[in-house]
Amino acid sequence: MTQSVDTLVILGASGDLTSRLLLPAIGQLLTGQPDRAFTLIGSSSDDLDDDAWRSLVKKSFATVDAKGKAVDRLLKETRYFKGDATSADDLKKLLGEAKGVPALYFALPPAITAKACDALGSFDLPKGLTLALEKPFGTDRESAIRLNEQLARLVPEDQIHRVDHFLGRSSVLNILGVRFANSILEPIWDGLHIERVDVIYDETLALEGRARYYDTAGALMDMIQSHLLQVMAVLAMEPPSTLGAPDLRDAKQLVLRATRVWNDDPVTASRRARYAAGEIDGKKLPAYADESGVDRSRETETLTEVTFQIDTWRWKGVPFTLRSGKALGGRRREMVITFAPARRIPSGLTGTMEPAKLRLMFAPDRMSLEVNINGSDDPYELERASLQADFGPGALLAYGEVLEGILDGDPTLSVRADTAVECWRIVEPVLKAWHDGRVPLEEYPAGSEGPEGWKELG
Repeated sequence: MTQSVDTLVILGASGDLTSRLLLPAIGQLLTGQPDRAFTLIGSSSDDLDDDAWRSLVKKSFATVDAKGKAVDRLLKETRYFKGDATSADDLKKLLGEAKGVPALYFALPPAITAKACDALGSFDLPKGLTLALEKPFGTDRESAIRLNEQLARLVPEDQIHRVDHFLGRSSVLNILGVRFANSILEPIWDGLHIERVDVIYDETLALEGRARYYDTAGALMDMIQSHLLQVMAVLAMEPPSTLGAPDLRDAKQLVLRATRVWNDDPVTASRRARYAAGEIDGKKLPAYADESGVDRSRETETLTEVTFQIDTWRWKGVPFTLRSGKALGGRRREMVITFAPARRIPSGLTGTMEPAKLRLMFAPDRMSLEVNINGSDDPYELERASLQADFGPGALLAYGEVLEGILDGDPTLSVRADTAVECWRIVEPVLKAWHDGRVPLEEYPAGSEGPEGWKELG
């Protein structure tokens, strides 16, 4: 049985992930839940003291206007421990500082996290210890299996949180309500009524100084292998009996087990490209290959599309295309469900004949249903109309939802061991085709919509 966490220890506490995402989420969580109490300990190899750490926490809290008795209590008690995350002696001393049930959050690069886990295996761990890891979970299927085996030797699976903050986004969670609570949608949520599904996450942001990580990952590993396959699984899963961790995670895993590259042909089912020099919002950008820290020989992609199929009765014949890219001309973050065309339109009606489309958008969280209606001037000429609704933004940031699960011992929004391995299995044929040079690496100017000839999705 899982337990709530008394002490949260962040390894890599002086890094960007901690200050930009984790600490603001903690501040927001405590502001909204003033009776919540836990101790926060930051640790890294940087030469900080308690006061410097407390100042860093305060600065991050200020970005979300965190306040209240829970915030004051945490700031008063928070401490800093200088240490090496890969040292067994330092980790043992650090965990000895933790009161009650501790959680270790690895805000570290994957290679350092793996070494830290090795070190944890050399001494007795505190009872109830929770481990929280950032993606990627391994670098391929075999390494993911090894990492899972390594973690299983340390703590039980329900005390391991493989963090995918996308699963904490309100827009992803909103899929559950829209789909399962509306009888006009769930009966037609299948391949008989849906023609295609596209999940798009295009950004105007370029590399932004992340070469150390991104150049070894690329768009496929950074976004599709992890985040977007999880979104697809929520869109396509069978109705779970409950939204508890076992049922929800089982439902996602069943979808992923049935997923493979479209027609088992990664050459025709995938595309990749990287940005050339260009301009976005008046700012000139160098080509990705010329960015500081980039090894051009790696041929890392910054834009990719891959089409998958889900071999179940519900989704037979429906292509699921996942796309993500950087340094594009516009930000586009949405899931687009394109319904099958009307079986017959009576003669005499003219105008638009497009099929209906349901769009579920990320940040801002919004949905729209695009349908054909009779025209306002000529009732025999069909026009396009969009029925829109805004979702509530959610009480918490995406990382707040994830951290709440970690602190409460609830792994619902974390990625299970078998799912992490399954996601690597799904993209392995694509990675191999790219490695073998069978899929060309195209280019697009930064600030454009992508390479010429790429059909717009959705």
